[in-house]
Amino acid sequence: MADEFYPMLTPQGKQISVNVPEGLTLWGDADKLARVFNNILKNAIAYSDENSVIDISAWQQDENIVITFMNQGNPIPQTKIDTIFEKFYRLDSARSTNTGGAGLGLAIAKEIVTAHDGTISVESNPENTTFTVKLPS
Repeated sequence: MADEFYPMLTPQGKQISVNVPEGLTLWGDADKLARVFNNILKNAIAYSDENSVIDISAWQQDENIVITFMNQGNPIPQTKIDTIFEKFYRLDSARSTNTGGAGLGLAIAKEIVTAHDGTISVESNPENTTFTVKLPS
């Protein structure tokens, strides 16, 4: 999936690094989970610094598969962390539907992850922003 975003990455000198161990298998609705990862990755690209690397990592942790998407860019204000997964919420209110979508991507991602008995969360600080998806293996 990371290769599909190459045209969006290149003009700003961004790259994606994928770190997934050989043989790691995630069970679920492939189309819906692809939508989750697509939505998170689109945000990581939109809000990351030029000439930066977006890191996607996955690993087995106890009975879960953990997938993280980490990018460098302006942090999400702590006061907005709790609302970022709400429908129609856009972090940057200046982004119109022409440039930033309707604010549904992360809300849909949360619904899909929850339907898979998983969790989605975000941590953000001045160094990086990390979205974490945990799904049962």
